[in-house]
Amino acid sequence: MERILVFILVILYFISTQVACNGYTHINNNVQSEQKALINFKSGLTDPNNRLSSWKGNNYCYWHGIGCENGTGFVVSINLRNPYPIENDIPYPLENEYGNQSYMNLSGVISPSLIKLKYLKYLDLSFNSFKAIPIPQFFGSMKNLIYLNLSHCGFIGEIPSNLGNLSNLQYLDFSSKYTYHNDFGYSSDLFIKNIEWMTSLVSLKHLSANNVNLSMVGSQWIEVLNKLPMLIELHLDGCSLFGSIPSPNFVNFTSLSVIAISSNRFNSTFPEWLLNVSSLVSIDMSTNNLHGRIPLGLGELPNLQHLDLFWNYLEGNISQLLRKSWKKIEFLNLGANDLHV
Repeated sequence: MERILVFILVILYFISTQVACNGYTHINNNVQSEQKALINFKSGLTDPNNRLSSWKGNNYCYWHGIGCENGTGFVVSINLRNPYPIENDIPYPLENEYGNQSYMNLSGVISPSLIKLKYLKYLDLSFNSFKAIPIPQFFGSMKNLIYLNLSHCGFIGEIPSNLGNLSNLQYLDFSSKYTYHNDFGYSSDLFIKNIEWMTSLVSLKHLSANNVNLSMVGSQWIEVLNKLPMLIELHLDGCSLFGSIPSPNFVNFTSLSVIAISSNRFNSTFPEWLLNVSSLVSIDMSTNNLHGRIPLGLGELPNLQHLDLFWNYLEGNISQLLRKSWKKIEFLNLGANDLHV
């Protein structure tokens, strides 16, 4: 009987050892794959100030800008945002200034090896200089991404529609800088032809597309973005939007806190359906050619802290407006409109 027990224990020992070894090998192989993907990514970059000088050796979880999951070594975040960006969105020509935006710029080619980082949730490449290349199509295959910031990187061309595959995405910023003047004002070399793909971004809370050319989208943008029930912040400043601001068939912006759509070329009255969005904290519709009366109901929005309607063709009685409650208002700019007492 004792021999049988010993035999069983020996078998169990060898089985558990084999499983442990296989598990270790699996994790070790994954670690090697993650490291190789990062090295391939680095090899495509131009790094004049050696920001990535720490990217050597085996412990990539301690490399600059890299964050790993505890216990597994899987890369979950890459933050290579330029630490010294130029923040001002001022019109071109700025070629010399843009080219020397900062000696900390990364440039070059973005390797598709990033696809192999299957647990990557956070990617920030903002304020670098990937000039004259399009946003890589393969970003649309990185389906675990929650945060994607590609703003002010010098990308050109059409925003890839397959970004709509990123159904887990909560934060998306591909804002651009002004690059040229057209009939609608200053615009950029980034554009969207059809915005319908954004309806698939069902987890999105923050969208910034400042200075991206949306002139080909028409009035479709409202209906599409109205289908994003979790959207909290919407930033579409300087996007060459024009015409009227339509009212959605059903207002679904139940979480919207910030709407910033300044410096477009609307020919519209103030969109009064916004008065039904009680969650609004900030509204910026400055420099937009809006006309008609300023709705008195703005003063009754319960959470509104910031309202900027500067430089439009809006009309209003300032005495009537100021008699409203404005419960939480901190910033109010109605200048350069047709106001009377």
